Amino acid sequence: MNNPYAHIVEPLDTQVPAQKFFNLTKLGDPRYESLPFSIRVLLESAVRNCDEFLVKKEDVERILNWKETQTQTVEVPFRPARVILQDFTGVPAVVDFAAMRDAVKKLGGDPEKINPVCPADLVIDHSIQVDFSRKPDSLQKNQELEFERNKERFEFLKWGSKAFQNMRIIPPGSGIVHQVNLEYLARVVFQQDGYYYPDSLVGTDSHTTMIDGLGVLGWGVGGIEAEAVMLGQPISMVLPEVIGYKLQGTPNKYITSTDIVLTVTKHLRQVGVVGKFVEFFGPGVAQLSIADRATIANMCPEYGATAAFFPVDHVSLLYLQQTGREAEKLGYIAQYLKAVGMFRDYNDESQDPDFTKVVELDLSTVVPCCSGPKRPQDKVSVSEMKQDFQTCLGAKQGFKGFQVPPEQHDVSVPFQHGGVDYSLSHGSVVIAAITSCTNTSNPSVMLGAGLLAKKAIKCGLSVKPYIKTSLSPGSGVVTYYLRESGVMPYLSELGFEVVGYGCMTCIGNSGPLPESVVEAITQGDLVVAGVLSGNRNFEGRVHPNTRANYLASPPLVIAYALAGTVRIDFEKEPIAVNAEGKEVFLRDIWPTREEIQAVERQFVIPAMFKEVYEKVEKVNERWNSLNAPSDKLYTWDPKSTYIKSPPFFEGLTRELQEPKSVVDAYVLLNLGDSVTTDHISPAGNIARGSPAARYLTSRGLTPREFNSYGSRRGNDAVMARGTFANIRLFNKFLSKQAPHTIYLPSGETMDVYDAAEKYQQAGHALLVLAGKEYGSGSSRDWAAKGPFLLGIKAVLAESYERIHRSNLVGMGVIPLEYLPGDTADGLGLTGRERYTIVIPPQLTPRMLVDVKLDTGKTFQARMRFDTDVELAYFHHGGILNYMIRKMSEK
Repeated sequence: MNNPYAHIVEPLDTQVPAQKFFNLTKLGDPRYESLPFSIRVLLESAVRNCDEFLVKKEDVERILNWKETQTQTVEVPFRPARVILQDFTGVPAVVDFAAMRDAVKKLGGDPEKINPVCPADLVIDHSIQVDFSRKPDSLQKNQELEFERNKERFEFLKWGSKAFQNMRIIPPGSGIVHQVNLEYLARVVFQQDGYYYPDSLVGTDSHTTMIDGLGVLGWGVGGIEAEAVMLGQPISMVLPEVIGYKLQGTPNKYITSTDIVLTVTKHLRQVGVVGKFVEFFGPGVAQLSIADRATIANMCPEYGATAAFFPVDHVSLLYLQQTGREAEKLGYIAQYLKAVGMFRDYNDESQDPDFTKVVELDLSTVVPCCSGPKRPQDKVSVSEMKQDFQTCLGAKQGFKGFQVPPEQHDVSVPFQHGGVDYSLSHGSVVIAAITSCTNTSNPSVMLGAGLLAKKAIKCGLSVKPYIKTSLSPGSGVVTYYLRESGVMPYLSELGFEVVGYGCMTCIGNSGPLPESVVEAITQGDLVVAGVLSGNRNFEGRVHPNTRANYLASPPLVIAYALAGTVRIDFEKEPIAVNAEGKEVFLRDIWPTREEIQAVERQFVIPAMFKEVYEKVEKVNERWNSLNAPSDKLYTWDPKSTYIKSPPFFEGLTRELQEPKSVVDAYVLLNLGDSVTTDHISPAGNIARGSPAARYLTSRGLTPREFNSYGSRRGNDAVMARGTFANIRLFNKFLSKQAPHTIYLPSGETMDVYDAAEKYQQAGHALLVLAGKEYGSGSSRDWAAKGPFLLGIKAVLAESYERIHRSNLVGMGVIPLEYLPGDTADGLGLTGRERYTIVIPPQLTPRMLVDVKLDTGKTFQARMRFDTDVELAYFHHGGILNYMIRKMSEK
């Protein structure tokens, strides 16, 4: 072994000398014991992979010296144990690999060198939509439509599973990627190639952090970065600060894990944890189940941290046992983690490591809450929901405002549904979805919803039939225990039928609303509500017609569906009046934690998990019957509207081209704060009349066949046209929400894609101006690929979401950041100027560059290439070009 730390390798069990591990305690370094547990995982990876080339001894020293270096910009490599993908991000990754094989062959290299060396699991969970709901056959019909729409994509993924080694695909209908990861894929400790080491991963979905709740360090990265990891590149990361989050106290008996995570999200947003790890500790953690911890870790992107880590303890081992993991694995997991000092006792203060900073939460102070109406961090206690919505209704257009004139606040629009008269008003609930890995992975809230439904039915309550209700569990286990515990019939009676196993409403696959409902919303220009147990509620994401969207626990989703409006104070007003004229309050039907836990202990058992997951890769007959070619190079079909060879590598040469200054760029869009990746590259429906719709129509498709943007991510022609196509995009050039911009040379207003195309035809470079938190939300590589294809050379923003900045770097788009105190307004920028970004010959990380305007004004901005590795990618024109050149070497 050519590793300078080979001397600390020893057998874990002297009876099995062939199975070894790097015993970090034998480093004999007192700094190790004071490192946060999450940093110990980074250290172990660096020690085990130290080859003095990609990972060096000084990298190990930097991590050991975390206490001194954490506040500096110190770069370290990290090689995760595996990669996880979902199909919206997995299809473009496999498309890129297929195109990279073609490019390597053209440059004279061996195309089969483009192959994952790091194990990768791809779970197909983003394709199914809620086309049918409230009927017993909804699941079957939605799954049939899913295959009808996505057969071509699925065949392509099946080709990928054959053409590439080390890539396992979990077929559609199995569940949501993060829940399948938690219940089945997670190893906690790897046993491979004769070594034990901690499980760790990166994923192409920002909520990959959910696995941190089980003590597996993981976070979301851009698809482009994940592809490099799969090909053997370590991640180059800045050694993070670690915020210790101390949990104390006991939650009251009516509190759910959702209430806790929404409270934590708002709190940590206020603390400011962007780009940092959060590590949970304190006696309160021991009171939380793994499902509760996973719920808190899941929403890590919403509070802005990179990871939200709960080190492994005895509760983690009990969860592994409950989910049917083998006894032999449980044995070596505990033995290994104790041997390397990574096993935690949350009640033992002597184990508390050093943290950059400590913040605390007393769980007894948490109250029932929701978040919205437009952002996950905008927590609203349930007792204040009615007043908060009322305030938002009239407030200025913004994250907490809809700017509805006061005289229109009480407007009511009558309509008919199923031959019966109803009416809608502001705040009416039209979507109520129990959805998303955030909550459907948690038996306590799912059984809580079932028990609430049972009590509601017994009290004679019902949900109005025009409300689109749905239940999309994160795995088959959920349906199993809901059925076995006897609550499923009550959920069905309220309209919460199982509609599919996947992300569905949470990702924007909410399907159509009844036409009469849409007409009433449009007629009254109503601010109606969606209530979902998800993690994202950005404008335009859940459904184009629901301008207010609230995140809530599954029991609260049902409660608001029963009430039919979010304009209700559950403490003072009845949820409904039953047929006998009796007022029923929420407190009358709300189950306690004790009631829920009793049912959970009885019905959530290991046999369920074993039965579901033993057959997970083979149970889908439709998937099994798909035919896929077995050639190592993919044969692109020019007629396909789903899979197309991307133009990223056209004209690529072996020789590097020197980066050039960006000269006289026009501003394509002038944007404000919190522009999300949903605004930049939507995942949901393709609007009729949009550039993407016009393209698909020209290829002979009807609107029914458009499918979603997310499902079309294997086709750059659709995705380029879908860039900045969100109907809720607010462009300062227009002073209103629309997917349009002004073509500055002529002053015409047009679709963003059409304007970009005109600029490119005229040979003009493009720039985007933005405010704070540019690119927040999902880890969407097309939010960087799309702008790249539109000819955008740089983005100038006040700050960036971590994953999106790395995606821009990966595509060779320059992320520029205003200097502290500078803003577009402060510098007097209108966006109508032309911009020259001066790129000097010698580049250094985070260097300042001059930005010159055609008005004669000059200012400086920071170029956010944060590490030498990122600069290397920029020199190559992006990370994929870098990998192709590397793989083409003889």
